[in-house]
Amino acid sequence: MAYYLIKETLVPCTAEDIKDSLYQYVAVLTTEEYLEARPAFGMGIDIDIDLSKISDTKAIVNYDCLSGTLNIPDHEEFNDRKFPIAFALDERGIVLIASNDYAFKAVEKIRESKKWKFPGMERFVYDFLEETISNDLSLLESVEANLNKMEDSIISGYVESFPAQLNEIRSELLDLHTHYEHLIDVAKELEENENGFFAEENLRYFRLFGDRVERLNDLVAELREYIIQLRDLTSEQLSIRQNNIMTLLTIVTTIFMPLTLIAGWYGMNFTNMPELTSPFGYPVVILSSILIVLGFLIWFKKKKWL
Repeated sequence: MAYYLIKETLVPCTAEDIKDSLYQYVAVLTTEEYLEARPAFGMGIDIDIDLSKISDTKAIVNYDCLSGTLNIPDHEEFNDRKFPIAFALDERGIVLIASNDYAFKAVEKIRESKKWKFPGMERFVYDFLEETISNDLSLLESVEANLNKMEDSIISGYVESFPAQLNEIRSELLDLHTHYEHLIDVAKELEENENGFFAEENLRYFRLFGDRVERLNDLVAELREYIIQLRDLTSEQLSIRQNNIMTLLTIVTTIFMPLTLIAGWYGMNFTNMPELTSPFGYPVVILSSILIVLGFLIWFKKKKWL
């Protein structure tokens, strides 16, 4: 467990320090720790603390507190890993409940790197939410760079493995898009300030956060559109490859049709075929076959079929 008072920076303290303090607090607890310390926070509603059931990000306004959940995707790379966090806040402070160390590391990073001129819970919540998306822009930029490389490879004709990769990236972007939509809803719920927990002049923090998430969401939408274009490009390249194969087979068939006719013709071995008794019959047939092949090749070249 970890407790902090919100001063110019986050100041570590004990559970006893937050009871009668004039400063707002931040508490980071596990589920078991919260169940034991719950009466000390004085919030009139039980938080849904079954972290295994957290599947989305949301905020719920209650009579005397605001509670909700954060289901934060792994920002180091695209995978199915999530960091579920439950939270509750009122005018006195905020409680973060997590089974992993994600929330603690984020709060510690804020403590080490932030010094506020106008400290308050609004600013802490803003910085914490900002921390949850701090690496998202670089992640999306790396996805865009990867898609650019795929596009170059697809244009070069290497398309076999890309349809599956594009579908995987598209699915991950869809998951991220859903997460951003939920974060935008949370930002609007905080800005609404229905219970009056926040100072009116500080509501701009939540508006700033919502605007940033919307820009990230727009980038995700652009990348999803880019993937659709790459899938169409992949289909076109596969069609071109199939057309080239059919063209080659057609050329081969066309070249060998007259040769097959000659082979079938002279394979009948009629007695009165003068070529059979001529000393030049065999070389003439060979030369004729070569000329036919060369003639077709030159013709196909002129037609730009080869």
